[in-house]
Amino acid sequence: MADRLSLPVPGGRRAHVVGAGSFGTAVAVLLVRAGLRTTLLARTEEQARRLAAERENTTYLPGVELPRELRIEPVSAGLARADLVFLGVPSRGLDQVIGELAIDRALPARAAVVSLAKGLVPPDGIAPTALLTSAFGAERVAVIGGPAHAQEMVKEGAGLVAASASEALAASLAQVFTRAGVVCERSNDPVGVELAGAAKNAAALAAGATEAQGLNAAGAAAGHIFAEVWRYAEGLGGRPESLIGLAGTGDLVATALAPQSRNRRAGELLAAGVPAAEIPQRIGQAVEALDLVPLLARALERAGIEAPVTSGLARLIAGELPLDGWISLVRTTVPPPPARWRPPAGLFRRMWRRVRGWFTRA
Repeated sequence: MADRLSLPVPGGRRAHVVGAGSFGTAVAVLLVRAGLRTTLLARTEEQARRLAAERENTTYLPGVELPRELRIEPVSAGLARADLVFLGVPSRGLDQVIGELAIDRALPARAAVVSLAKGLVPPDGIAPTALLTSAFGAERVAVIGGPAHAQEMVKEGAGLVAASASEALAASLAQVFTRAGVVCERSNDPVGVELAGAAKNAAALAAGATEAQGLNAAGAAAGHIFAEVWRYAEGLGGRPESLIGLAGTGDLVATALAPQSRNRRAGELLAAGVPAAEIPQRIGQAVEALDLVPLLARALERAGIEAPVTSGLARLIAGELPLDGWISLVRTTVPPPPARWRPPAGLFRRMWRRVRGWFTRA
């Protein structure tokens, strides 16, 4: 089916970006630079008119001029003739958006759908690409991951990952972003890339909630989260390299160093005693990790994954665990040992096999 998709070429294909937040707007700017005829779909008619008049998203991406070639319309305008549809909306509303894509927005039958989210879909904590795949088929679905702070991405570049079960779709997306001046690797592990992004958001929140107690504690909190999600990803067929590459640890380092990181700042506010419900208003934008972590904790529990730190962070968000209890949990948690001890790799693996053979013969 991949060869039947309308894959984008410079100046010859249409892309629609649903959602005019910081990242959705930044992606739309890059798509124009790559030569795609791009439409940015804003949430309301009023927002669309303002963006079109000002040619700048002063609320979410100030200081970045919107190219004159970028069309801006309300989401009610639909998706007619779109070849690529990028979903720059929070994961919590993705199920509703998918229903609207298929029915109200008239998604073309051959269009590919690309998730930009780094969260899970309520109420069951489903990965966005799993939901998209059930609606549109794996060959039409992809996800973008990696360290990509919106402001820096449009001005200096980023390190993206385009992941899809379709090699042709992943390659096409990588080519689009490369033409826009952004490094983009391709992957056939959408589950791993998606959960890497989720782990990054949760780990950044955990580190922010722990940083005042010391860098060792913050590092331990983030490390525990990654280890717990890693075990979950493996059970779903995700690969470790997705979590330790650009989409996982690369993205986490970028978030940890960014003074404007929403997820880390949300963790700091949690530690300061600010209720989770008030944090998005304090920050001025949605904080995906606050919705993500409780969903992630439930998903890990259903999968039988021992995840005391992720579940503890969910309780901290809910106000059920005091800060000192959270800190104690982070400092005293010992990860479970591996299910079985693996022999070391390379030369040591061969030596191990030889030694084991001696004992077997004896």
